[in-house]
Amino acid sequence: MALTANEQQQGWIDQFIDHIWLADGLAQNTAESYRRDLVIWAVWLQGEEKDMRQAQRADVQAFLAAQARDSKAATMARRMASLRKFYQYWINNGQIAHDPTLTLNTPKRVRPLPKELSEAQVEALLDAPDTDTDAGLRDRAMLEVMYATGLRVSELIGLDSSVLHLNEGYLQVVGGKGGKQRLVPLGEEARHWLQQYLARSRPLLTAGKSVALIFVNQRGDPLTRQGAWFIIKGYASQAGIDASRLSPHVLRHAFATHLLNHGADLRMVQVLLGHADIATTQIYTHVATARLQALHAKNHPRG
Repeated sequence: MALTANEQQQGWIDQFIDHIWLADGLAQNTAESYRRDLVIWAVWLQGEEKDMRQAQRADVQAFLAAQARDSKAATMARRMASLRKFYQYWINNGQIAHDPTLTLNTPKRVRPLPKELSEAQVEALLDAPDTDTDAGLRDRAMLEVMYATGLRVSELIGLDSSVLHLNEGYLQVVGGKGGKQRLVPLGEEARHWLQQYLARSRPLLTAGKSVALIFVNQRGDPLTRQGAWFIIKGYASQAGIDASRLSPHVLRHAFATHLLNHGADLRMVQVLLGHADIATTQIYTHVATARLQALHAKNHPRG
């Protein structure tokens, strides 16, 4: 059963969400996460016979303590961020006199390490599709593009012909927080397989349908995120890759890690991945060990 705030508190939440959506250009998923967090907070306060704009520091502490029993650190950190933004908005509007979150510490968020694939495992994955079939050629093109560009699965399935610059060898990608645009190099292998797919397989898969998006399923309809993930899992199994090493972003993680292993600058990887904050990219330094080991062996007197 969905949680529901009372009409007054729901109105405050809606006003705040409308503001940050317009002012910050948030992605819909991010705005909805804020909304869910605030509804949970409002409903908790209702149980205490209080409302959001009268809440005190002690109320926030009690709420977080109650939530911590069943929530991960990352969820708690996001929930705290939602409350902070909510109360900053009402303070700035002059509607409340104090911010109950002002002196509270945000729970430390522990970022999980990305799932890691070796370069040999990626090669086996890329080689798995049977490119003599229409679906197999599509899948080879899809996997090559993902590994060459580090696209999110949602960005991959959202590609259309207007963002392809095959002669120049790059893509225009719109994604991430705020829907920002970035230019991403394709590389020779990805460009080759993409050209083959567009020339040979896609016309047969679409069978005359007018479909704007590049990657289509075997009925000629746009490929879904779930469909793409199903394809990746199938070929990973064929390539003998342990299921525990998989995630929907497995090739995105491999793209970043292998770039760093081969000497890429962290800032460049940040730009290519479309991360707004370098801290998000830095997680890859924990798994990009090959480059560090090689540098140590080459430069340390006892390497």
